[in-house]
Amino acid sequence: MSHHAPRLEDHFLTRRDFLNRCGVGFGALGFAALAGPNLFADSSSTPGVRPVNLDNPLAPRAPHFPARAKRVIHIFANGGPSQVDTFDPKPSLTKYHGKPLPLDLKTERKTGAAFRSPFAFKKYGQSGIEVSELFPHVAASIDDIAVIRSMHADVPNHEPSLMLMNCGDARLPRPALGSWVTYGLGSENQNLPGFIAMCPGGYPIQESQNWQSGFLPGIYQGNYINTAFTDIDRLIEHIRNTSTTPTEQRAQLDLLQQLNARHAAKRQNESQLEARIQSYELAYRMQLEATDAFTIAREPAAIRELYGDTTQGRQLLTARRLLEKGVRFVQVWHGDGQPWDSHDDIELNHRRLARESDQAIGALLKDLKQRGMLDDTLVIWGGEFGRTPVVELPTAGANAGKVNGRDHNHHGFTMWLAGGGVKRGYVHGATDEFGFKAVEKPVHVHDLHATILALLGFDHEKLTYRHAGRDFRLTDVHGKVVRDLIA
Repeated sequence: MSHHAPRLEDHFLTRRDFLNRCGVGFGALGFAALAGPNLFADSSSTPGVRPVNLDNPLAPRAPHFPARAKRVIHIFANGGPSQVDTFDPKPSLTKYHGKPLPLDLKTERKTGAAFRSPFAFKKYGQSGIEVSELFPHVAASIDDIAVIRSMHADVPNHEPSLMLMNCGDARLPRPALGSWVTYGLGSENQNLPGFIAMCPGGYPIQESQNWQSGFLPGIYQGNYINTAFTDIDRLIEHIRNTSTTPTEQRAQLDLLQQLNARHAAKRQNESQLEARIQSYELAYRMQLEATDAFTIAREPAAIRELYGDTTQGRQLLTARRLLEKGVRFVQVWHGDGQPWDSHDDIELNHRRLARESDQAIGALLKDLKQRGMLDDTLVIWGGEFGRTPVVELPTAGANAGKVNGRDHNHHGFTMWLAGGGVKRGYVHGATDEFGFKAVEKPVHVHDLHATILALLGFDHEKLTYRHAGRDFRLTDVHGKVVRDLIA
């Protein structure tokens, strides 16, 4: 006999719900007795865990200590640019060109003799840092750049190296760097995503895993923008609602929120549902703000000409506009359809790729500086690894039987940082005399991530998130801050 008024919710108890509430509950009681008082501890009081405002998870939050940078542009040179052809000159390769190197090279595929760079290097700026002829526009700002010539990763394969560089783990699903940054800092604009990934022509290798939120709440996942398009309706699908007015949309969302809240009350901590709720709300708020941010035609003609009318130029100009509007982390991909993965014709392909990107990157650095934004904007450039200083021998694989390219090389490669508290006009570390392996002040990807977080005001060992009974972090159990890179 019923002792309370009938409720609609009581008629939707599924068999799974019934088993969960009854049988499984006994196991939970036993576990609670073993776990003790820590089982239901408030994570907001746990050292290092960032308290998240559930009503507004993108609300701005202070870092652990005063930050040098407050926003990031990560220019990802997809495929692995050659360090010895860009920012790490090696005269010894000319001496040994066509001859075996006096090194035991551990390479992914069979390689041959030394292969000199087809590009000339010269010194730029007061710092006198040598840069390849491929990047004259970037070189014009070399006194604002810290070049890391001693990067190294774990393996010479694209998939795990992409995951390591973007997410801090080569194999397991983990949150991306941009997701950790927005989790730690929130966003300064509640009407745009905190983390945006621009990749023209579709997804790269490993697809959206490169900007995944992993076990972090879904609101911190990177929002993908296909920058092969210029029209706002193709850049961002469904950015305009042609069926209803904003008032009608708001009413529909309010009703949906009520239904979702009722559903969530019966299923606590269901991350997918929470992510969906936040996505609906953000999509509604984006309709006006995103249209303005992505409309670069509103920029003065001189600024548009500075960046150039290319895909990379449009991407980086848009990225600067997004940062001005408070977006926290923008990742800009280059070389997806025809990546920096030059197994053959390296002179032709690297020259083309540099021509596509050099002007735009140089313009970004100048533009940020003249606007006073470079001081607190961290700019990162590089790929997932580098390339061998020796020629790749013909195979049935990527080099199509040619002998004028380089294979993958994770033992030593180059990346650079600019702005945001970075030491300027500085070269950190070195590879051996042929550019194969980092031998002086080596910097692992985990060290790079620790340093990036330090520039943003975080102790990488304390920026954690509890998942599956463990406190996870971007650098896992690795990483040391490279203090020499910080001004």
